[in-house]
Amino acid sequence: MALAKRNEGAKVNSDINVTPMVDVMLVLLIIFMVVTPMLQKGISVDMAKVNNPEQMPDADKEDALLVSITRDGKVYFGSEQIQDVDGLTQKVKDRLSNKADKRVYVKADMRTRFGGVVKVVDSVRAAGVDDLGLLTDQRKTNTAPPAPPAAAGQ
Repeated sequence: MALAKRNEGAKVNSDINVTPMVDVMLVLLIIFMVVTPMLQKGISVDMAKVNNPEQMPDADKEDALLVSITRDGKVYFGSEQIQDVDGLTQKVKDRLSNKADKRVYVKADMRTRFGGVVKVVDSVRAAGVDDLGLLTDQRKTNTAPPAPPAAAGQ
């Protein structure tokens, strides 16, 4: 019986192949990129549309205080549903207690009853809010703006 001689002098390949690890990391990155927007969905509100809204870039910040009113009159503070509008005042006070910028944004569905919006605004004002912003969407227009009226003397 002949035994094969092992080459004692050959070097062992000790390089680590990182290609499978990179593949797994890219798959995880893609999964997180797809899932994250779904988790940050928020409350769906069809806001009123205006021609020339004022830009409020702070409303999109993560720490912005947002009160949403849905079509059926449900009130949300952030993503938490508020059962009693009077309880909203205390929740806003608690959140504003450690913030220097006392600004709250109200986002109401355009089919919400006006009285419900007024109650929410009153509750927010009662919490000591310095600045209250009503959020709207810009109306999409396909027509050119109207021409200025002609001068009377021409």
